Amino acid sequence: MRSVRDDSGTRLLLVKQSGESSRVRDPTTGEERYVPNEALEPLDESPLATTARAVPESARTILTAVRDDRTLGLLLELDARGPLAVRDVLAAYDLCESDLHGALAEFRAAGLVAETTVAGERGYRITENASDGLAHLRDGSGPED
Repeated sequence: MRSVRDDSGTRLLLVKQSGESSRVRDPTTGEERYVPNEALEPLDESPLATTARAVPESARTILTAVRDDRTLGLLLELDARGPLAVRDVLAAYDLCESDLHGALAEFRAAGLVAETTVAGERGYRITENASDGLAHLRDGSGPED
């Protein structure tokens, strides 16, 4: 299987190629169809990476940045409770300071949280990208990416 792009720019999986046309599958819908070979451009992308694009990018970002249930819970709490001061997070949850700062650094690098001020103290808030991704992971109701 190979990754290809059609004339409209849609990334597809090449299932079978013949002389004049190829059977391709849309990784988002699972729909298969035949397309003329001249309408397809090969891509330098793993077919597994193309398949992963069926999951919205905001959710994929969370999947790659979250390392365990505790850090996923931290992201969910930031989303549910709004911006939180670092001191409040340390007091309320079972994270030591180094684990908390490590998780927050990874989330910041991934664009999932942003530093902010909460009641005059350093804190963190969830980004729109993280909120959208969490909505997809919860029940698939987030906006399409």
